[in-house]
Amino acid sequence: MPDLLIELFSEEIPARMQARAAEDLKTRVTEGLVEAGLTYAGAAGFATPRRLTLAVEGLTGRSPTLREERRGPRVDAPEKAVEGFLRGAGLTRDQLESREEKKGTFFFAVVEKPGRDANVIVAEVLEGVVRNFPWPKSMRWGDGSLRWVRPLHRILCILTTEAGAEVVPLEIDGIKAADVTEGHRFMAPGAFSVTSFEDYAAKLKRAKVILTPDERADHIWQEASNMAFASGLEVVEDRGLLAEVAGLVEWPVVLMGAIDEAFLGLPPEVLQTSMKEHQKFFSVRNAKTGRIEQFVTVANRETADQGATIFAGNRKVLSARLADAKFFWENDLRTVKREGMTAWTNRLADVTFHAKLGSQADRINRIGALAREIAPMVGADADLAEQAAKVAKADLSSEMVYEFPELQGLMGRYYSDAAGLPPEVGAACQEHYSPLGPSDDVPTAPVSVAVALADKLDTLIGFWAIDEKPTGSKDPYALRRAALGVIRLLLANELHASMDQIILDHITFIFVLRKGTVRPPNSSVKQAIISDLRELLSSEGKGEPVEPNLFQADLMKLQTTAADLLSFIHDRLKVHLRDEGIRHDAIDACLAMPGNDDLTLLVKRARALSDVLKTEDGANLVQGFKRANNLWRDEMKKAGVEDDELFLKAIQILEDAEENDGVEYSFGADVKFAESDEEKALFVALDVADARIKPAMAKEDFAEAMAAMADLRAPIDAFFEAVQVNDDNAVLRRNRLNLLSRIRQTCLAVADLTSIEG
Repeated sequence: MPDLLIELFSEEIPARMQARAAEDLKTRVTEGLVEAGLTYAGAAGFATPRRLTLAVEGLTGRSPTLREERRGPRVDAPEKAVEGFLRGAGLTRDQLESREEKKGTFFFAVVEKPGRDANVIVAEVLEGVVRNFPWPKSMRWGDGSLRWVRPLHRILCILTTEAGAEVVPLEIDGIKAADVTEGHRFMAPGAFSVTSFEDYAAKLKRAKVILTPDERADHIWQEASNMAFASGLEVVEDRGLLAEVAGLVEWPVVLMGAIDEAFLGLPPEVLQTSMKEHQKFFSVRNAKTGRIEQFVTVANRETADQGATIFAGNRKVLSARLADAKFFWENDLRTVKREGMTAWTNRLADVTFHAKLGSQADRINRIGALAREIAPMVGADADLAEQAAKVAKADLSSEMVYEFPELQGLMGRYYSDAAGLPPEVGAACQEHYSPLGPSDDVPTAPVSVAVALADKLDTLIGFWAIDEKPTGSKDPYALRRAALGVIRLLLANELHASMDQIILDHITFIFVLRKGTVRPPNSSVKQAIISDLRELLSSEGKGEPVEPNLFQADLMKLQTTAADLLSFIHDRLKVHLRDEGIRHDAIDACLAMPGNDDLTLLVKRARALSDVLKTEDGANLVQGFKRANNLWRDEMKKAGVEDDELFLKAIQILEDAEENDGVEYSFGADVKFAESDEEKALFVALDVADARIKPAMAKEDFAEAMAAMADLRAPIDAFFEAVQVNDDNAVLRRNRLNLLSRIRQTCLAVADLTSIEG
């Protein structure tokens, strides 16, 4: 079996595209080979700045011959139908045979597809892959029609067997496949031939090219770490930067040097960001002081002067960049110390957040009002939370954040401290954007949590208010991320909040602001508006609202919109919990319970239910519950009840229906009518469960409540095995039906088990 080696040699491929391109090359070529009838033992893709490489081991030398039988039209079909069948099969009339079947006599053809040599298939597949390669961006050059990320110079494509290497016959836009590649552009220029992947990798290494990206990255990290350690320092870890730099060089040469003393007073994050974004330098930190004191740069060649010229050039450019950063930093500090952070917040009045939601200043005022409202729920001081919210986005107007947007929030903390604001305010400036993703740290300081929640909720509620929701895969305002942020803030801090009321209050506030009757918004105005709203809702539309532009129809629409947003947050919560391994039906069972807008309470219940369902007793209890529930519902339907919203209604109908029978019955199931030991034991078990479940639910000890519910499994099973519910005796039948209802009510007090599958 031959081994296949492919290399596509070009000008420099952007580092961010290399890993995906190597994977695409492997996937598309191997899938094409398999589709054409070849098999292989293994495949691996590689990338350097100037080449994409694919090595395929154990490729079959030829595709198998395939025979396929096709049924054609009836023998008495029109001639054109027969001719069409012949064209499709690639046969002539004399190659057909006719066979008698139940529905008539039909033409049949045996189509034979002969096997092909691997080199023919490889050439065909590779040309298709190259011409249709999924580069994010590509270009044409010269007079050719081929599009590639950068001009393509060579194609190496060989099949290697024990007899030697064979070049696959292939030509694309004048570039003929060969067994030739090139080494390092500067250190080993010139072409050389190869005979196998092992020969190829070894010769590349001698030609100053490290083929494997991971090997280049490991070399860079080890060299940089050793240099830093020798100076009593440490390299700031940045895996993203490491992968990028490994994609910029074929032969990494690591150099380390000191940062000019004039720039060491800059915040370490500013130094790190400036060096990373502009120069692709690694930061080297003094672990004792936390200061960034040196940097690591990676060259793509060895030089006679040991990199001194390269290092001097890099340091010169770095000094210019850091001089800019120092200028921005000092300018911003002067502004803060002279005018405070209000100088920047005032400028945000001229920055549009969204055409329908006003300026950034309008948004800041809304967030401030909401943060004040949320503060008591999270244990934060309301005045401090509102103050922090008002300045949290001030740094968006600073020169430093304009130059480095990724530093927003962090610079806010520095500027808040410089302005002499409380440390809680500075921490909120930095942390209110968090969490940005599923693995990001979650703020825990009360003021930071209040502002972070207010920021994300205002974003969600605002865009829901103007009907700008995510659709399909489109989410231009990152609302799914904002919803996940709200969820993680609440859960990580174990906060209990009535989300439906918070959403309804704030969406009403935004509605009134958009009417244009209240300017500027603030917390006291919001409290007055919400007070009017609640008064109007409690009067069921009989009174007139104080706000003249807030009508009853608008209120109904706002309630619907608020409910829709809560449903969206529930959907994101379900995704979050499924990632934790919690069953979707367990989540649905808890969502169906009252109080589902308290996400922390909801998740506690869902986790407890999920744990119970993993046990044998819990899984079997669901079956017993469903049996009891289904029997009870069937009887209710017979009695004329089409829903189970009111048990009292069902009992009344049953009593009326049997009144003519002269049955005397007191309300509810009564143990005195129990006959068998199993039936009596179930009464006792339900009493015990109720005594455990009610206090457990009051204390939000859902694990205890679920355990009490699971203990009902055995007595319920025994009851159904020993007792006939629909007894001929009407009194016994009625009592047992009400016992089923009691089972139902006891279990439904913990979770809606009707939502559990299976």
